[in-house]
Amino acid sequence: MWNNAKNKILWCAVIGFAAIYAGSSSAPAKNRPLLGAVTTGQECPDNDSDLKLPAGFCATVFVQGIGHARQMVVAPSGVLYVNTWSGRYYGNDTPHAGGFLVALQDKSGAGKADVIQRFGETVQSGGAGGTGIAIYKGSIYAEINDRIVKYLLPAGAIVPSGSSETIVSGLPLSGDHPMHPFIISPEGMMYVDVATPTNSCQLKNRTLKSPGAEPCTELETRGGIWLYDANKTDQTFSPAERFATGIRNAEGLAIDSSGRMFVTQHGRDQLRANWPDLYKPDQEATLPAEELLLLKKNGDYGWPECYYDAFREKLVLAPEYGGDGGKTAGVCANKIAPIAAFPAHWAPNAMVLYDKKQFPAHYRGGVFIAFHGSWDRAPYAQAGYNVVFQQLAGDRALGQCEIFADGFAGAVESPAKAEHRPSGLAVGPDGSLYVSDDVRGRIYRIVYRGGEGGAANVKACPSLTAPAGNPVDVAAQPPEGTHPDAGAAANALPVPKGATREMVALGNRIYHGQVGGAACTGCHGDNGEGTTLAPALTGKNKRWLWSDGSYAGIAKTITDGVPQPKVFRSPMPPMGGAQLTPDQVSALAAYIWSLNH
Repeated sequence: MWNNAKNKILWCAVIGFAAIYAGSSSAPAKNRPLLGAVTTGQECPDNDSDLKLPAGFCATVFVQGIGHARQMVVAPSGVLYVNTWSGRYYGNDTPHAGGFLVALQDKSGAGKADVIQRFGETVQSGGAGGTGIAIYKGSIYAEINDRIVKYLLPAGAIVPSGSSETIVSGLPLSGDHPMHPFIISPEGMMYVDVATPTNSCQLKNRTLKSPGAEPCTELETRGGIWLYDANKTDQTFSPAERFATGIRNAEGLAIDSSGRMFVTQHGRDQLRANWPDLYKPDQEATLPAEELLLLKKNGDYGWPECYYDAFREKLVLAPEYGGDGGKTAGVCANKIAPIAAFPAHWAPNAMVLYDKKQFPAHYRGGVFIAFHGSWDRAPYAQAGYNVVFQQLAGDRALGQCEIFADGFAGAVESPAKAEHRPSGLAVGPDGSLYVSDDVRGRIYRIVYRGGEGGAANVKACPSLTAPAGNPVDVAAQPPEGTHPDAGAAANALPVPKGATREMVALGNRIYHGQVGGAACTGCHGDNGEGTTLAPALTGKNKRWLWSDGSYAGIAKTITDGVPQPKVFRSPMPPMGGAQLTPDQVSALAAYIWSLNH
């Protein structure tokens, strides 16, 4: 049984079973139940995290409020270094004062950061922060804007005193995925994720029935892993340094003791939204799977032509390249399949290999993966927002993943309402696991206090083939509800000139994905409050970027879409990628007009 850690009651775990995933030539096995024995946990003192963890584990808030915290690394001294990010990915909100890089130290041993020092580029110096960070030969390596730079750490100091040196510059920043996580091997080889600017290399990104580019020229400079030498300065990004291709967005990277490289992949979005003739509504939420890849030199992992279908347990041809809803493999039969797969749209933002001895032996040699949480499952329930553990056996995944830490999002798992979203991971020299949150800049520290013994009664990840469930915004009652004042809020919405109250009600249903297939909530939030993907349509954060906010202006924006956003990172296809009738466009515009009036 699981209990909230805030109540200081720990729950139990189960030792993983062995269902070995095959290597690159075969697909992950379907999820199977875990078996094992139950052990008794202990209470956790000073637990203020609200996280749910296996028995014997305790979590505390190490620090909070440091900015949009992304990836992390811990020095041998125990100092935790964090890279924070800003810019259009976060709606261009006001960055934290000071440098985007943060050094955190617990000098008192109380499990809290009592030393917080910022360094590196600032807004005033033209910085926008970054994601990737690493330590190599006593120096801090960090992504900032289009560069990866190195800071020398003076002896006895936790922050550098001098300026940075550029290791590589000219990294691409355009499009949907401008981040560059990286990892440095013990030999100094720096593997850099250069993710794709589009969802699936369509001629018109994220647009209804737009075919894929032939050839996909993005792959010349995007969609793979690049390799550089961490010992050299002033390297320049170019196609020549590509190490592997066909990877849409590999934010999690890990190297094991044998030198094997593992990376995660964010699966593509909007299969149903862009290809409604080929996919059922609930397949927007269940396809495709997220992936764990074994990285090989010159390996091709299939993007944009392929995606991983967990129901068929193989890579299948994408609709942009002649796919038929998953029946045909085509060229994907010759691409490298993942060694493990995870539920659709969970968004793996970081991965770390566990090689310490504090945690039970069950966890040693496996990887923890931070899932940022979904947006593309609307109108079905969003999911992810957790940290999972995946056992490894050499170059294979062992069994299904386990939910290791949950409860980050709070009451509502959605991009707009999640209190916290896991984004970065790091393991300290003492074996503690750190998890970063990029919503409110919180860092969690997870330790094991359960004594000897293995992990028991762990919670298995959901089945990859589990149904999406019911749309969360479809009520099993009349739209006006059944309570005494149910109609008050709906009737209070104003109606634009030229529309009717019935149109506003229909627009409400279209907005929430109940009619027409355009689930606007995934980007604009459940109630139009906005997310990191798209602007607010109501409230104090509202500002009209593509019209004057008039009824007619809103309708035109819906019809035309927003192919090149001025502020936010994701384009909006015409009619949200759906096939709305003119009447439905008018109704949706009426509802959005009503929201902000």
